[in-house]
Amino acid sequence: MAEGTKLDIVSPERLLVSEHVASVTIPGTDGYFAVLGEHAPMMSTLRPGFITTVDAGGKSAQYYVRGGFVDVSPAGVTILAEQAVPTSEFDRAEIEASLLQAEKDLAAASTPEARTFLEELIYGLRNLLIEAQHLGQTHIH
Repeated sequence: MAEGTKLDIVSPERLLVSEHVASVTIPGTDGYFAVLGEHAPMMSTLRPGFITTVDAGGKSAQYYVRGGFVDVSPAGVTILAEQAVPTSEFDRAEIEASLLQAEKDLAAASTPEARTFLEELIYGLRNLLIEAQHLGQTHIH
């Protein structure tokens, strides 16, 4: 059996990736996790973050995802993302605008549920911006 795993990253707009990779690191809701070949089957929700793939030659690629699901099975890894783009298309200004809007919405929130949802959204967006900077995404808009 070949080392690594089959990876598909799908968004509503397009099939972004369909290739064999040596490893993939995924932003699960409970934290990042890596999948190498023959990983135990599992499913997880995704949080906004960056997927990093490494091919058999050691070349890495990164993709931004905003939520969704991941299914790890013997057939490979399938990521169904709300939004998925190569990091070269990641729009920092869009994330910053979403953060400002969420902060305004929080100030006007009238229910505890709305406040909790918006607080979690703000936390996630702030962490995403920090993560982008930490990963050295100098080409991010």
